Amino acid sequence: MLEIFKQTGALLEGHFKLTSGRHSNTYFQCAKVLQHPEHLTVVCGEIAGHFSGEAVDTVISPAIGGIVVGTEVGRQLGVKTIFAERKEGKMTIRRGFSLEKGERVLVVEDVITTGGSVREVIEQVEAAGAVPVGVACVVDRSNGKVRLHANQYAVLSMEVVSYAPEECPLCHEGVPIEAPGSRASAGGPAA
Repeated sequence: MLEIFKQTGALLEGHFKLTSGRHSNTYFQCAKVLQHPEHLTVVCGEIAGHFSGEAVDTVISPAIGGIVVGTEVGRQLGVKTIFAERKEGKMTIRRGFSLEKGERVLVVEDVITTGGSVREVIEQVEAAGAVPVGVACVVDRSNGKVRLHANQYAVLSMEVVSYAPEECPLCHEGVPIEAPGSRASAGGPAA
């Protein structure tokens, strides 16, 4: 999987601001991998295969990064796929999407660093009375240290160093920072 990230130019090195607000010298741009149908099918097949015995009713993803992954995982599992998105800074389920009490829901994300967006989505699932049956991601930057659910799966799991902004050695060296993620275009930090 790491080789696919390298081949597609999706593993970036430099100085990056992440969605979590932390800084890193490594950035996984999953969209560059997932734009290729053959990689999308394989990556999401790994996730769908892991959860195939869980009686999933719905796949939900945080917008924007998780939508492509969640939709393909849902397609492969043959279930409904929806997404949550930020409205006034808070993750919400909208656009006519809804969850029913007792509905079994798999939360799917592209990259997990601190798990903040996924935690917010899980809160929305539980607030609707639905049951989170697991969490999946393409890349777990914490190498399993961030545990969001007892049934958690990552296609690629590795520890990638990140820093609080005030502790970032790249900032102290004056290295220009990039924010290539989905929220960067909306004026916020990147993924």
